[in-house]
Amino acid sequence: MGAETGGRKMINNVTLQGKLGKDIDLKYTQSGKAVGTTSIAVDRDFKNANGEKETDWVNIVFWGKTAETVANYFRKGDEILIVGRIQTRSYEDNSGGRKYVTEVVADKFSFTTGRKSQNTQDGGVTNSQTTNNANAHQNRNNVQSDPFSNSSIDIDDNSLPF
Repeated sequence: MGAETGGRKMINNVTLQGKLGKDIDLKYTQSGKAVGTTSIAVDRDFKNANGEKETDWVNIVFWGKTAETVANYFRKGDEILIVGRIQTRSYEDNSGGRKYVTEVVADKFSFTTGRKSQNTQDGGVTNSQTTNNANAHQNRNNVQSDPFSNSSIDIDDNSLPF
């Protein structure tokens, strides 16, 4: 989770709760690994000089089974809780200019509404009240394995700092 620097472990960990600004854009690398991207709207804890809350838009990246699961169960406007790490990268655009990107690579996620609950270690979630809906999604997307197999953490809304 962190790098060793001068004998001390450095930590890069972020937890965000927000609403999806768009559906997950699910693609596959040349080697067949799933990658999903989106952005989430996260309200700031304070109001600006005009008394209004401001919103930050944060780019999110999901990999592997987590990307496929999130793409199957979340849509634009859905609220999501994400745990991951901040990553920065750069690339050269078509005109030769250097572009910099900062994004959150999500390792785990959770539904934040009452109808879906219980995180799992592989980034999936259980969905006790919408089993038929989950099966329909699974059949529609030809998902072969059960992404809900290892139950581990149960986060209560009262435990969250926001």
